[in-house]
Amino acid sequence: MTKRYDSIRPIRWENDQLVLIDQRVLPQKEVLLRYDDVASVAQAITDMVVRGAPAIGITAAYGIVLAARNHYAKSADNWKTNITTDLDLLAAARPTAVNLFWAIKHMSSMFKDIVGDPEEVLLEAAHAILQEDIEANYEMGKLGASLLVGKNKVITHCNAGALATGGYGTALGVIRSAYEQGKISQVYADETRPWMQGVRLTAWELQKEGIPVTLMAEGAAAMLMRAEKPDWVIVGSDRIAANGDVANKIGTYSLAVNAKQHGVKFMVAAPTTTIDMDTACGEDIPIEFRSESELLMVAGQNMAPAEIDAWNPVFDVTPAELVDVIVTQKGLIYEPDSLKISNLLST
Repeated sequence: MTKRYDSIRPIRWENDQLVLIDQRVLPQKEVLLRYDDVASVAQAITDMVVRGAPAIGITAAYGIVLAARNHYAKSADNWKTNITTDLDLLAAARPTAVNLFWAIKHMSSMFKDIVGDPEEVLLEAAHAILQEDIEANYEMGKLGASLLVGKNKVITHCNAGALATGGYGTALGVIRSAYEQGKISQVYADETRPWMQGVRLTAWELQKEGIPVTLMAEGAAAMLMRAEKPDWVIVGSDRIAANGDVANKIGTYSLAVNAKQHGVKFMVAAPTTTIDMDTACGEDIPIEFRSESELLMVAGQNMAPAEIDAWNPVFDVTPAELVDVIVTQKGLIYEPDSLKISNLLST
């Protein structure tokens, strides 16, 4: 099943291989890469061939299918023991995205009950994770869109669209659904330095679907809020702590502070698998740092003075008090806190 404005599927299983859209080369090229071993899948996650917390989790699930298949072929009696190093390899690929750890835990919990060749059972489970993610995104799109009244201008950050999920998207799922209902007149997309996911990916997705999008420099957000008076900021998340603090792509926190100053409502769209009840608050969320070269170079060219240092956190944490609503597939959490999140997850 697909909906309108729903043409992009970044993760596929074809001919016994995992197939990923290479997001590093979009929008200039649309390249499909094929994987049949877990080490290459883990490297694809690290290298950002695939990115976005839900998409990383789905990719890891298929990586475990490949790992189990290859270990079973080498030693049918010892695959459950031998696969543990591959699970560790996947877990180390991107430390902030909690969906990665959820997928590893979910898939590995099945091992004890598998007798014989594990591929069919695990592949069915990976397919289910993919499909459940898409269905959750449809539901979040509907719930999030219900909060928009009249014609809205919205800001989004990074890419929380089909490319960051199994399909349709979290934040962009809300935007897709709201646009289909005639509730959005304009989307403003942050460029999202240094990987430029807003420029390369969000703009590509929305243009491909025919949804009006305008790019802006991240430093222009406050000016745009004052001049254009947008109604909502709508973003995704890579991990939500038990108290409602939200880890997302670097720059989200600044956007939330600016939104509060200018009276712009702030929405986070994320599946319940992104909520980490074992992490009490944002201060406990591990923040990934990446190579300094990502800031010092542009398109392979040095842009900074020689021997200069760079500080390159990939994520930041937005405190719960700056979030108006978290949209999940299970329901809406207004002004999130620990009790409201716990109550939602217990339903």
